[in-house]
Amino acid sequence: MPVKRSLPDRRDVVRALAARRGDAAVVSSLGSPTWDLAAAGDSPLNYYLWGAMGAAAMMGLGLALAQPKRRIVALCGDGEMLMALGSLATISVLAPKNLSLLVLDNGHYLETGGQRSHTSRGTDLAAMARGAGLRTVLSCEDTPGVDKAIEAVVAGNGPVFALVRVGADTPPLVMPERDGGVLKTRMRAALS
Repeated sequence: MPVKRSLPDRRDVVRALAARRGDAAVVSSLGSPTWDLAAAGDSPLNYYLWGAMGAAAMMGLGLALAQPKRRIVALCGDGEMLMALGSLATISVLAPKNLSLLVLDNGHYLETGGQRSHTSRGTDLAAMARGAGLRTVLSCEDTPGVDKAIEAVVAGNGPVFALVRVGADTPPLVMPERDGGVLKTRMRAALS
């Protein structure tokens, strides 16, 4: 009988990113990625997207183009990336070397009730990123893979797309700042 391995905990993945990010700016998508980034520790270089599902990758792209000397990370869930598949083609064409996408794929839409997402039914976001032409694409579901993915996200020659399959648990919510004006102002100050 095959032994079933447990998937990495998404909060542990985000904590690893936060610990190794240096001065990278992180744009987190609606829901779990935002709560997980806040749980890892607030920073003026965190930009939490509220009510803007599907926008994290393109917001990250805009920041990467505007701040070419700073690493930019878009932290997304699988639902976010499914909504923003077209962004992969644009990111590939513009190819900013300082942009990374870290996708936490739990195979579910946890924010709307835990329904299975397309990725739990065979849709492969990493294959789509490769098909769009992204330079570096990684996919993992274990701790050694997470370490390699985080290293590529924080230091790789981008654009980097790293997909980490994580468990579909629902840890307690950690709510960060929700005022978009405050978030914009503090990130602008941190970037200058």
